[in-house]
Amino acid sequence: MNKLVASLFIVSLGMNAPATAQSGKEIMYVGTYSVRGSEGIYVFEFDRKAGTMQKLQSVSNAKSPSFLAVHPSGNYLYSVNEAAETGPGKAGAVSSYAVDKATGKLNFLNTQSSLGSGPCHISIDQTGKTAFVSNYGGGSLAVLPIKADGTLGAATDSVQNSGTGPNTQRQEKAHVHSAIVAPDNRFVYVSDLGTDKLYIFETDVKAGTVKPAQKPYVTVKPGSGPRHFTFHPNGKHAYLVEELTSSVAVFSRDAKTGTLTLLDDGVKTLPTDFIGQNTSADIHIDPSGKFLYQSNRGRNALAIFAIGIDGKLTKVGDQLTEGKTPRNFLIDPRGEFVFVANQDTDDITIFRRDAKTGKLTYTGQSVKVPAPVCVIMANR
Repeated sequence: MNKLVASLFIVSLGMNAPATAQSGKEIMYVGTYSVRGSEGIYVFEFDRKAGTMQKLQSVSNAKSPSFLAVHPSGNYLYSVNEAAETGPGKAGAVSSYAVDKATGKLNFLNTQSSLGSGPCHISIDQTGKTAFVSNYGGGSLAVLPIKADGTLGAATDSVQNSGTGPNTQRQEKAHVHSAIVAPDNRFVYVSDLGTDKLYIFETDVKAGTVKPAQKPYVTVKPGSGPRHFTFHPNGKHAYLVEELTSSVAVFSRDAKTGTLTLLDDGVKTLPTDFIGQNTSADIHIDPSGKFLYQSNRGRNALAIFAIGIDGKLTKVGDQLTEGKTPRNFLIDPRGEFVFVANQDTDDITIFRRDAKTGKLTYTGQSVKVPAPVCVIMANR
């Protein structure tokens, strides 16, 4: 796998490069909401042969460490603390942890303000020097430097969004939901659920700053609610979860300017006969770039699409997640397993994946985790 493809695949998982050590252990980290007895961040070891997860550690954090990211070196992990509520603006926070190289277990390092309420997503640039934090409640993006020892410095830049959308209950103001770093590390793409825009910023990781790109944003259908975003391994296409309309938007991408061109907006992810309430959540592409998966809360399933040469999508199926309210999910780096975080049934369910068809089969294996939100993997 060449460097470009490797970087693209890592971004598509919503995580940073896994570190590989001689032990060959596959370590998984799970972020949670601080409800129903959750202890904070959970650490598991994945047994690939058996297809099971064994708990190694729980790390105390009572402030809803919901979304996680691993440092490119594999030596550090970062979590947003969604319920921190510190300072006059009741801002959230971000915490750093050292990763034990032998075991994968975590040790707390430090915490910094996210400069906005309700931080819900964090990503790390590919040099490991900068963290991008999305504040859903505050409608803002914060840029935090990462020091040589893995600790977080105070924010060096921030962007405050403004605006509304037609959904008066969910789009009464800006709601920044994710910030995804481009494969070339030159741009960061910021999804705003409240304004129906996907903002594009040029990054300066040395200075820890961002500025609007040549084309600073792309607009999707009113009321769709941008949430999560991912790149195709070929670098030519990208995909956006539209949470409020349970759909996905398809883009082509100019690598030189970072500009996105909308190819297909509002690709439906729900079966035509589905009746009920639903919101879409997470999105990932398998390592081969042949299939795209998107989670649906309400339908409680993953929608499965085949990806054409032109980047467009064809629905090939749905897989019930064997749990309620699937938020984030993980396709393992080999493309053999899919792990689904079911928030309201307090479990992670494990599926085998057919590389030829993209279809999933429930293994019968699951682990109990209170209110799981995010699941990521790092090879040790």
